[in-house]
Amino acid sequence: MNGIALRAGFPTAINPDEVRNVVGNALRHETDLARARLTSFERACRTFEKQYRISSDDFMRQFESGALGDEATYFDWYAAKRGLDVWERKLHILAGVSV
Repeated sequence: MNGIALRAGFPTAINPDEVRNVVGNALRHETDLARARLTSFERACRTFEKQYRISSDDFMRQFESGALGDEATYFDWYAAKRGLDVWERKLHILAGVSV
């Protein structure tokens, strides 16, 4: 794993453990938010998958190839799947960081 250095420009009166604690809490908070957003997009994708009886991955392939048409619901599904992918990646990144 690659290391990332945290450089804090505080006066020496601030304890490094306190900085580590604050940053750790911020990371946990962001991780919780990412998890909540991911869950919301997962739920939306599952609803579309049940309605149309195909997986979101299959939908994306068909939609991006132009095979499905321009139904408004497809754009909602597309946005939900893109959101799912983005937040899944962000959560993966956040979950892999430790301070």
